[in-house]
Amino acid sequence: MTTSAAGQPLIPQPPATVAALRQAVGQIAPVALPAFTRELDQAADQCRQGSDLAPLQRFIVQWATYVYIQRQPALAADLRAWEDRAATGDADQARRAAAEIGRILDEAHAAVGRPSR
Repeated sequence: MTTSAAGQPLIPQPPATVAALRQAVGQIAPVALPAFTRELDQAADQCRQGSDLAPLQRFIVQWATYVYIQRQPALAADLRAWEDRAATGDADQARRAAAEIGRILDEAHAAVGRPSR
């Protein structure tokens, strides 16, 4: 991942389109591109099978949220740290971690223009 100056995002938040999100993932987290492609294919298949765009819309929101977080190294590191704490097995620590993870995801959803959970 590229580093940013003075805590600034690595890249601007891209538009919520498949092409823009693919390009952003390629820039900030190329290791995630296979998952992006696999999940896009799954969403497209579900859309075709159900004649419904909801799976593609969920895909866009999920990956726009991912990009929002990953383009900010400090925020991404905080999320990873809270995820690690959630896995410790301590109930109090897991509750605190779940609350912080939820806060980060709520912030990201709001930033990409989607309501939180």
